[in-house]
Amino acid sequence: MAISSDRRQFLARTGSAAAGLLAAPWILPAGARGADGAQPPSERLSLGFIGMGKMCWGHLGSMLGRKDVHIAALCDVESIRLEKCRKRVDDTYAERYGPEHYRGCSVYRDFREMLARPDIDVIFIATPTNWHAVMSVEAMKAGKDVYCEKPLCLSIREGRAIVEAARRYNRIFQTGSQQRSDGKFRFACELVRNGRIGRVERIHINVGGPPQPCYLPAEATPPTLDWDLWVGPAPMRPYHHELCPLDDYDVFPRWRYYRDYGGGGMTDWGAHHFDIAQWALGMDASGPVEIIPPECSESRRLTYRYANGTEMQHGGATGEAGVEFFGTEGRIGVNRGFLKTEPEDLMRETWGPGDVRLYDSRNHQDNWIDCVRTRRPPICPPEVGHRTITVCLLGNIAYELKRPLRWDPEAEGFVDDALADRMRGRPLRAPWVV
Repeated sequence: MAISSDRRQFLARTGSAAAGLLAAPWILPAGARGADGAQPPSERLSLGFIGMGKMCWGHLGSMLGRKDVHIAALCDVESIRLEKCRKRVDDTYAERYGPEHYRGCSVYRDFREMLARPDIDVIFIATPTNWHAVMSVEAMKAGKDVYCEKPLCLSIREGRAIVEAARRYNRIFQTGSQQRSDGKFRFACELVRNGRIGRVERIHINVGGPPQPCYLPAEATPPTLDWDLWVGPAPMRPYHHELCPLDDYDVFPRWRYYRDYGGGGMTDWGAHHFDIAQWALGMDASGPVEIIPPECSESRRLTYRYANGTEMQHGGATGEAGVEFFGTEGRIGVNRGFLKTEPEDLMRETWGPGDVRLYDSRNHQDNWIDCVRTRRPPICPPEVGHRTITVCLLGNIAYELKRPLRWDPEAEGFVDDALADRMRGRPLRAPWVV
């Protein structure tokens, strides 16, 4: 990827001092180029990270290990973890290129300042879910390709806005539902798609439950944290350490279980396991037509019903399975590092020229970077992420209303249900919009 004209103009405008800092990936002397097997600096993608918490720590290490990407900037609303991540980047690159050739990673508190830089090509978003839609849309509007962690967003309307932004601005967008890049899940879905267990009658999905209101008591806001920017589009409430623990990479923060910031286990792991069910059923552009809460379901589980009669239940997968398919001629259970079939010989199935083969991605981040360069769609583009998060959110709405709902997946609206329809979106705190 050659240096863009916008990037050249930006470096010329900013003058030598600023240009030296911001253009560090592209000004290594010729003698330093390619010595470690890396691409020339002018061909590396310049990457900006937003959200430097626990989810980002592993992604940061992965991207630091790449020779075709250069981390140019980091953004977080909390300065302790921002500094910790900046030091990790600077130490890695200074050792790799030599301190005389590397001039440092830029850091930001406000993501909008990072997005304003035309020298940054791609953005990696790993913030709490309440920020995903706003940041994704703004990044694509600014001409950046985006990797956004799952869950994609907090409302059905936000998901559609992300899809439309990617189309409008011709951006490559990867949703972080990385189980699609796992061979066991792909093989399980291919078995289903090719009818190896007959007609699918039921699917059981083991994930956590819906979110809850947040009534945590107020605590003093740490001086290193911009709490207003952390809350962002969500309703303002006082700080509590459960929502934003400082510099803690050992536990997952609990913001994901409160509805103003996350969708509970239904969206957290649901963005993985419901996604696999949608893939296996060939529903990447559609979804269920009925959602029946436990109170009204014969199984006493939240139940989704598809137009072809297949039912998907929240819970009930057996053994180690996270997703379990029950067909008229067999059964498949799959999870990370686990695959079991009945009959057992399905595990040794081979494919012929007439069989359905699904998108083969071996690594979710590799797939994204490759698609940024080639401009072909990634394995989990925004439409896929949107349709998956829609399934999760439909379940949360049914849990809250405690009555059956009918859904039109083509129109993306509830059938004759004005109250449920209003729950497709959520109000955003000013000045944030999507």
